[in-house]
Amino acid sequence: MKTRPLGRTGLDLPWLSFGASSLGQEFRSVDVGEALRSVRVALDLGMNFIDTSPFYGRGMSECLLGVALRGVPRDSYILGTKLGRYDKAHFDFSAKRVTESVDVSLHRMGVDHLDIMLCHDIEFVDMAQIIHETLPALRKIQEAGKVRFIGVSGYPMKMFRYVLDQTGLDVILSYNHYTLQNTMLADLVPYLKEKGVGIMNAAPFSARLLTNAPLPPWHKATPFVRETAKKASDHCASKGVDIAQLALQYSLADEDMTTCVVGSANPENVKKWAEWADLPIDRTLLAEVLEILKPIHDWHYTEGRPENNDPPSEPGV
Repeated sequence: MKTRPLGRTGLDLPWLSFGASSLGQEFRSVDVGEALRSVRVALDLGMNFIDTSPFYGRGMSECLLGVALRGVPRDSYILGTKLGRYDKAHFDFSAKRVTESVDVSLHRMGVDHLDIMLCHDIEFVDMAQIIHETLPALRKIQEAGKVRFIGVSGYPMKMFRYVLDQTGLDVILSYNHYTLQNTMLADLVPYLKEKGVGIMNAAPFSARLLTNAPLPPWHKATPFVRETAKKASDHCASKGVDIAQLALQYSLADEDMTTCVVGSANPENVKKWAEWADLPIDRTLLAEVLEILKPIHDWHYTEGRPENNDPPSEPGV
């Protein structure tokens, strides 16, 4: 599988990576056997960067990964997880919890080090704590060798600048912001490259908005956003193409995005995505779909504390 360098880390990640949130049943109930097979299928296909978090399934994702990775040589895959978010409203970015969280994740997944550790959804807390307490504690753990590279993840674009204007990071992970519908992450690329930060993009389907599957109950898309996305999906269907295929191909195409993280507890989905990645993108269809989606281009919502968010989308969107 095609790989790209991750900033200045020295790591090369596959352009398509495995996201393990589905192993934590974040979208649906899963069959454990299928979930475990999906990890092995991803590795067999070259998707050897795995992204997870203790938040996904409240530990379930990390535990299942620990089972799935038994017997797999540690140097054959790159493993990233997160810390700080442990439930929908439970956040703890204290230095004490940083140390505990790293050790718990290592134990759950049965490894002696983590390649990437991210502070998870920092927009929900006072980000001054991230600068002055969380990241310094994480750097000490990095120096001890338990974690190779550190960074932050979350929804608003604003928070990445806030952190990087005050301290250094090795990597960032953004989701829902480099898709057919929203390309706000691309606007931040020059700044991130100037800082030498590795860029990881996740969720090319925007939590199913750019698929034919029903949206999860917690999805924040407005009626107009849903209607517009449906028009784009129907147009793709009229051309014999699944909009999810176009969405994945679009998110993979930008060379500045080291990797696109997407996951499923269904191994057949993982195989399908790898096949789509190798197909040429239909440029005519892409232009037509982008035109349909233009009224909702860069629509986004508020996540976490209002002061940590980007300016709101246009009224009515």
